[in-house]
Amino acid sequence: MRLENRVVFITGASRGIGRAVALACAREGADVVIAAKSEVEANPRLPGTIHSVAKEVEGLGRRALPIKLDVRDADACQAAVAEAVAHFGRLDVLVNNAGALWWADVTGTPMKKFDLVMGINVRASFALAQAALPHMIERKWGHIVMMSPPVDANGVAHHGAYAVSKFGMTMIALAIAEEAKAHNVTANALWPATAIESYATINFGLGGPEFWRKADILADATLALITKEPSARQGQAWIDETLLRSEGVTDFSKYQCAPGHEPPHFPFSALPTTTETTDKKK
Repeated sequence: MRLENRVVFITGASRGIGRAVALACAREGADVVIAAKSEVEANPRLPGTIHSVAKEVEGLGRRALPIKLDVRDADACQAAVAEAVAHFGRLDVLVNNAGALWWADVTGTPMKKFDLVMGINVRASFALAQAALPHMIERKWGHIVMMSPPVDANGVAHHGAYAVSKFGMTMIALAIAEEAKAHNVTANALWPATAIESYATINFGLGGPEFWRKADILADATLALITKEPSARQGQAWIDETLLRSEGVTDFSKYQCAPGHEPPHFPFSALPTTTETTDKKK
């Protein structure tokens, strides 16, 4: 129970990676704020809601607070954090997991798509971090995790808007880690070494099970960050496998979606090119 009495706020938590992180935190004793847009199941291709995940968290013996949240609304982000603190009395961890995809050339990116990925990825992460930090600083303990990659200039072609938004999240994490370290508060970025099984990869045909790892690997990597003192790992951009290897993990077969098939590493610079998009949570 490494997160006993901690409160973890997770965006995009109604399914996929966000749900996996929420359940992993609950198993470690945390109370969980499940923030996402999905309040009812309106699309059979995107099952799961804030309420269904809340029930799963409560089934593990922890408290859950489902909050319907459009992360593009900065005022709503501030209000959601305030609601979480009022409900639980504290906020210890923020996981900025909600994300939007748009992979296309600069000339193939309408401004509304640029604004979409910037609003959901980097702007929302900034707004939520800004809202959460005062509560963490007051208690002299806090972790912020951005689901974003190490900055890699080799990966920007054909993904310009997405790259800007995701690298922006990482830069915000690095800024927070330096600015808040005197208060025992830190931030890190976390990114998968391989494609991850999610409704984004499934619905957009990004490979098959032999190319994916389970979302549990990112959940376990998140735990490796947030179950330690904030001073232990400050302001780094981690790859999930590298982080878990530093924790002593050597067998990654349990994360395979197709048993016996170790998926190829899938760095940011090797993202496929597509003009399809989603503003759904991962």
